[in-house]
Amino acid sequence: MSLVPSFFGNRRSNVFDPFSLDIWDPFEGFPFSATVANLPSSAGETSAVANARIDWKETPEAHVFKVDVPGLKREEVKVEVEDGSILQISGERNKEQEEKNDKWHRIERSSGKFLRRFRLPENAKLEQVKAAMENGVLTVTVPKEEVKKPEVKAIDISG
Repeated sequence: MSLVPSFFGNRRSNVFDPFSLDIWDPFEGFPFSATVANLPSSAGETSAVANARIDWKETPEAHVFKVDVPGLKREEVKVEVEDGSILQISGERNKEQEEKNDKWHRIERSSGKFLRRFRLPENAKLEQVKAAMENGVLTVTVPKEEVKKPEVKAIDISG
């Protein structure tokens, strides 16, 4: 455990990780708007991008991604493989419809689109990717090709 506080939201991802294609917003968490930060107007719509937390582990058989998507239905999440090596997980959480008689006291749940992309290693079996959702957790399993052990041939030493 590090004694130095993280200035990057305590994320466990590595900026230098070649497999991570996360979008990092250096102004995330600051108390000024996207217009002051000179960000595009769509930045507010995609503010939930970083809110889709993902764990990626590698087992001897597969790469396993677990994504927290509480409150979303299967139909609201999309899992795709593009360009033969990029796993893309996206979705959208819509705002609740406001009624004229409603009086909101607090709105803390995020809404908007999220998008996460990961470059898969060459040993991934892209045609066998599986996804399942249970209790607000999406699990994407990408099987790996078996690593063939090099064939060792003993050579007799003459003499």
